[in-house]
Amino acid sequence: MVMIGCKPAGRLTEQHDIFFGVGENLASLVDQMKLSWPEAKGRIHIDAWREITFVDDFQITIHNKSNTIINEPNHLFFINLGGYLPNEFDEQHYKVITVAESLSKAAQIAKKTLFYKTNTFKNATSHIDDQYGIAVDEIYFIRDILPEYFKAKYEIKIQKAKRKFVPDELHIGYVKIANLINPK
Repeated sequence: MVMIGCKPAGRLTEQHDIFFGVGENLASLVDQMKLSWPEAKGRIHIDAWREITFVDDFQITIHNKSNTIINEPNHLFFINLGGYLPNEFDEQHYKVITVAESLSKAAQIAKKTLFYKTNTFKNATSHIDDQYGIAVDEIYFIRDILPEYFKAKYEIKIQKAKRKFVPDELHIGYVKIANLINPK
């Protein structure tokens, strides 16, 4: 999961999007990241990234796609929460990765986050982006939002963790794409 940023032509502030991909390292994802945001014309950078390996006491692994269809009871979801703070001229965002059996259960998990409960006040309620209140059609199955290249080649496996849950490391901070491609 990579938060990419750029300032598209005609915009006054930097914009952000989330990219999901499968790779050995960040550099191996650069071409697909650039393809995912054509309006950026290749001028993107990274603001944060996370290798997703453990979520909600589940181990997440990637495997080469097989011809065997596996109906797993759980799914991996991405939720983008939006909310507001008094006297802040901005919309705050909080990204949630969760494992749940359905979209509605993923929405229930999102409603329990501290962000959802605290980034709200009268006339400015927290929400799942692009909706007012909770709307399950703005929660994404990660398998559905992977670029086609990855969906054709890989599948996501979700298994109850066999060892103690260890939170994935969050890598926060500006990363120039050029430094990934041509390290010093």
